Amino acid sequence: MESPYRIMWVVVMFDLPVTEKEKLKEYQKFRKFLMQDGFMMIQYSVYARFCSSPENAEAHMSRISKNVPPEGEVRVFQMTSKQYERMKIYEGKMRKKSERQKAQLEFF
Repeated sequence: MESPYRIMWVVVMFDLPVTEKEKLKEYQKFRKFLMQDGFMMIQYSVYARFCSSPENAEAHMSRISKNVPPEGEVRVFQMTSKQYERMKIYEGKMRKKSERQKAQLEFF
C-alpha cells in the first residue's frame, strides 16, 4: 500500500477579477478547467484534488500554471493526506452545512 505521506492533495486558491464581463468569463473558464481536471470546490475560490503521488500532483500543478487567467492571482500548494485529514471546519450557527470530504477509493 502507498505510504500516506506520498499521497497528496493539491489545493488551489485564487482571487480573480469579475468586475467586467470579459473578466467574469475568464474566471468561469478557469473554474470550469479546475472542475474538469478533477478538483472539487471546498469554498468559493478554493479547490482541492486528490493525487496518488507527488508526481501526479506536479502534473496537475503544471496544467494549472498553463491555464492561469491573464489577471488575478492563483496560489497552489500540496499537502499529504494526513495533513488534509487534520483540517478543521468551523461553521457559524446560521451557515448551511458544507459538503464533507468525499471518501477516497483505495485498492489493497
